[in-house]
Amino acid sequence: MKRRLWKAGIAAAPGALAGITVLLAASAAHADFATELGAEEALSSGSWGLALGIMFLGGLLTSLTPCVYPMIAITVSIFGAREAKSKAHGAFLSSMYVLGICALFTPLGIIAALGGGVFGSALAEWYVVVPMAVFFVVMAVAMFGAFELALPPSIQNKLATMGGLGPRGAFVLGLVGGLIAAPCTGPVLSGLLAWIATTQNAAFGALALFVYALGVGLPTWLVGTFAINLPKSGRWMEWVKSFFGVVMIAAAIWFLKDFIGLQELVSRTWLHLGVLAGMLIAGFALGAVHLSYHGAKKSVAARKTLAVALAVVGAAGVAMWLNASPPIAHGDTAHEIAWMTSYEDARALADRENRPLLVDFGASWCGACQELDRNTFSDPRVVEEGQRFVPVRIDLSPGQDVEAGNALLAQYNQHGLPLVVMHNSGGDEGDRVTGYIEPEEMLEIMRAID
Repeated sequence: MKRRLWKAGIAAAPGALAGITVLLAASAAHADFATELGAEEALSSGSWGLALGIMFLGGLLTSLTPCVYPMIAITVSIFGAREAKSKAHGAFLSSMYVLGICALFTPLGIIAALGGGVFGSALAEWYVVVPMAVFFVVMAVAMFGAFELALPPSIQNKLATMGGLGPRGAFVLGLVGGLIAAPCTGPVLSGLLAWIATTQNAAFGALALFVYALGVGLPTWLVGTFAINLPKSGRWMEWVKSFFGVVMIAAAIWFLKDFIGLQELVSRTWLHLGVLAGMLIAGFALGAVHLSYHGAKKSVAARKTLAVALAVVGAAGVAMWLNASPPIAHGDTAHEIAWMTSYEDARALADRENRPLLVDFGASWCGACQELDRNTFSDPRVVEEGQRFVPVRIDLSPGQDVEAGNALLAQYNQHGLPLVVMHNSGGDEGDRVTGYIEPEEMLEIMRAID
């Protein structure tokens, strides 16, 4: 019995660690899925290594799903790497195949990033978020084996034979290989694209999906270059699918959290973190990943369901814990700006008292907005400097007057968040911030406003 539990723990550990990594990444960036891993800060500062590493991991895990993995050996034979004259030639053909995958996925990252402002605004509407959450849950159910996601065999065979031998054939096969893998890349890709959309950074979007595609193509590149014999398909592939199932349901909860009041239930205390992380680890140890519903007895299926529930609640909870504001001691206002909520009243007060105006547009779905609130606007130096201003916050979160807020946002010719606008004492716009910045930089900008 102990040996079985030990093996189960070993089998669950990689999934647990990966689950923690992906969902921490999600919370800091917001979806904000694929980070206090600090992915949002990394994006804002131009240091993208961690965020791209998460993308690569997502691609690599996708390559181990049943839609991709069993096709690797066949694919390598089709574009001719098995018959390559040398390892260098095999590497070249394999690289062309991977570049074909990259050519398919990279434009998606650009499109998602350029449409980020529209996507972010849509996240405040229940009729957008609820269907998205339902889609994630349906994809999760498929990952758990309730039904199979696959293209018809006739279409798969036709796509697989396109291109032929040689570098051109390898590149074309990479393009269509992404389509063949669509049933398994779709659930993962949808979450990653949602994350990329919130960054509104086209360069990052392109690079992120390029790196994701590299992860998808890595096993094929290794087989084609070094003639490696990969492990046979087996139960471990079901583990990968179950892992993605947990992530998909946790993502659905994350998107719904502001509509059903879940974020308010999580405080950023060590007690809450310990309970939630314990649920996550317990879920993976009990069998959220390594147990299967296929042919399982009722007791095993019940245990798997309990394990999935624990892992999902724990993962989503940890993400919400990271998104929560640090606790403030009772009566301690040193780390708070006294935000007004009415733009008209704030503007009138600033005009009447001849003071500069600080306007902060934010939303719960905006990762950079949350980072500004947690790290920058809570800095004592920024709070002290903010006393010169009349501060007003326009909240575009679900449940607020989003229509009026968006109309005001449009008056500033801004289509996405974050946005912080500083007006001088004469009422004219002095400066604006459209991304995450550190307290020192915010302080410098505020001091320049008279």
